[in-house]
Amino acid sequence: MALEYREWKEGDDLALLEIWGDPETLPAEQFRAALAPSSNQPWRRCIVAEDVVDGVRIPVAAGVVHEASLHPERLWAYIEVAKDHRRSGIGATLLTMLRREAGNSPSGVSALRSKVEPGTAGAAFAEVAGLSAIQRSQLVVVEPEPLKLPRFGDGSEEAASERVEDMATGSVELSDVVGRYYTAVHHWDSPGELSIATVQRLFLHDLTGAHGAIVLRAPKESAFGAGVPASKKGKIQAFAISYAQGNQDEPSDVFLGHDPALGIEEAEAALRDLLALIAYQHPVLLEVDESMVALRAVLKPLLESGKAHVRGADTLIVSD
Repeated sequence: MALEYREWKEGDDLALLEIWGDPETLPAEQFRAALAPSSNQPWRRCIVAEDVVDGVRIPVAAGVVHEASLHPERLWAYIEVAKDHRRSGIGATLLTMLRREAGNSPSGVSALRSKVEPGTAGAAFAEVAGLSAIQRSQLVVVEPEPLKLPRFGDGSEEAASERVEDMATGSVELSDVVGRYYTAVHHWDSPGELSIATVQRLFLHDLTGAHGAIVLRAPKESAFGAGVPASKKGKIQAFAISYAQGNQDEPSDVFLGHDPALGIEEAEAALRDLLALIAYQHPVLLEVDESMVALRAVLKPLLESGKAHVRGADTLIVSD
């Protein structure tokens, strides 16, 4: 086997797809989109390994390392090798080359991270390469009517409308709480400081697929004492952002979170009420990290009772 390494070029994606076939894992499917020509804006380096047989060059593996718009303290890295070329040192060589490129990144960041599924070839390679798990996430499908619908105030429609509100995805108030929640639950891999504009671009813009948001507000409080109507809306306690799905038969993809300033019991109660509302008639799909303590507490009894189930394999984020 004669191997040569070069930069990625146009057409490699099609050539490699013929060799690789369908992605073996969800992370592989996601990372393949990052395989592209090297660039400086955004910074990315992509390398292809070719097997040369009788003078014919056949791409069999590729690796990429690139900066991330979120979590800038580490670089994303991914390597894929054709099944019949594994355990021959190609992956290790590509990783060495990617580390060399990472050492010259303009940001000065060289630590790597990637995503793998437990028990796969990718997970085994990551372990040998010295990458260890820093987070585990799951996709959880919550079935319709998982929880009893909440009763707000006196149970009237007016009382409910004071607590539950459909909100425009361009709302600054919504963007603020989404940004603070994301930062709070990703303390293990700092996303950096998220501006309102950044939150809207990454989570709430039409291009992300976001097409609706609903929030649960705290009860109104009057500044003039009990019995006097309140004039201001309560603060957002929890939010649910839905994203467009190509198949209407699939569960709705939802980002569910809460104001990180809430105590754990308040956060759980707010999430439970909002989840009961959004999943009342149609199943929802949630991505849940181990760091999302309140949400995991709400989902635990639903998973145990069969009103929710884990879809697919867990995903591990591994890093230097």
